[in-house]
Amino acid sequence: MVTGHPIESVEQLIAYFAEGAKPRARWRIGTEHEKILVSARDGSALPVSGQRGVMALLRRMAERFAYRPIEDHGVLIGLEGPHARITVEPGGQVELSGEQCESIHCTQREFALHARQLTEVAREFDALVLGLGMHPFSAVEQIELLPKQRYRIMYPYMQRKGRLGVRMMKQTAAVQANIDYGDEADAMRKLRLSFGLAPLFYALFANSPLSDGGLNGYQSFRGHVWTDTDPDRCGMPEFVFRDDAGFEDYARYALGVPLYFIARDDNYVDLTRPPGITFGRFLAEGFEGERPTLADWALHLSTIFTEGRLRQYVEVRSADSQPPFLMPAVPALVKGVFYDADCMAAGWDLVKRWSYAERLELLDAAHKHGLSARAGRVPLRDLALELVSIAIAGLEGQALVDEHGQDESIYLARLYDQARAGQNQATLAIEQWKGRWNYEAQRLIRGCAYDSEALAA
Repeated sequence: MVTGHPIESVEQLIAYFAEGAKPRARWRIGTEHEKILVSARDGSALPVSGQRGVMALLRRMAERFAYRPIEDHGVLIGLEGPHARITVEPGGQVELSGEQCESIHCTQREFALHARQLTEVAREFDALVLGLGMHPFSAVEQIELLPKQRYRIMYPYMQRKGRLGVRMMKQTAAVQANIDYGDEADAMRKLRLSFGLAPLFYALFANSPLSDGGLNGYQSFRGHVWTDTDPDRCGMPEFVFRDDAGFEDYARYALGVPLYFIARDDNYVDLTRPPGITFGRFLAEGFEGERPTLADWALHLSTIFTEGRLRQYVEVRSADSQPPFLMPAVPALVKGVFYDADCMAAGWDLVKRWSYAERLELLDAAHKHGLSARAGRVPLRDLALELVSIAIAGLEGQALVDEHGQDESIYLARLYDQARAGQNQATLAIEQWKGRWNYEAQRLIRGCAYDSEALAA
């Protein structure tokens, strides 16, 4: 449990992860979906403030759909619903943090309702919701920063740490799946697998080939952005691939990551000036009379941006945001593989032979070439297709059916067909941009926009 009592030892930080363990019957899956909003006139980023901005749009959603506004010192930063939360990301991206669902059927119903509500109100603001992983037209300096306390600290720090961190904050959108674990060994197996499968997730879900008004040379530029955001807290730590890695290893890794801030009395205390105050140093020395608490630890863990992440659950983070029909494919793929012991073993078999250096090279290759990247002589397309097949088998075995008697594998059908054809959303967007869209902004945003009529069907 997260409390405000001071931490006395590293063992308390390790125990925090152990407290997240759940019996198999209580395992659920949560999904976080980020979406990019743009002007329907020219595809420019919707402003955050003002009468036609994202905050005003969310206020109308609150009035119409009975959400409770969430504010940070007078700034609207999200909406609270009965089971899920809507939040605003630094560049005005809108995120649904979904409820903990037993099935992907539940996840899909929740997402479909949210997408209908968002597109309905966006239309009234002459805005479109895009199924892309990157702002296609607005440059970083053209995108307003949400004046949320934590972002006002993170943004200037990002400018100092890496060349692409501000792009991550303002331009990118992702979809991630959060999964439970039974014990320490299970948690570390799932964390290791989330890192091991990262190149395949990027290859399957690459969807950010356009930015700043044209092609950027990558299929997942969002993935590439993370490679030059902040080396202290991003990437793939080598220790996770050790067979004997445990909670202590992750805790000691997190202790070495510099702090952005701590929260005291609804205010964020900036720890980036001077930079380099790690959580380990905070634990040993304190900061201006403040001692660390488990609440500080939980907040700190949320600012580690590796491909997989351990909190009191495991986060799988290597997928670009998708169009609506593929949004449920991300949690479906994760649930099919990670919630079946045989499927986890089969998934690991696909990637276990790679050295650490090869993993880093494959991650970069997947960002750039997607399913066409190669692991030695083997195209990632072949491995990715096998991964989807493993997940389908896992979901069929879990046998959770909807009102029509269909199991959760239905959410992977489109993904399987695309992978078999060697395609992902990035290759399709590149093809359309050069072809039917004819390099025209209006055609691109109409082609990538959420279709409110289709969502209502």
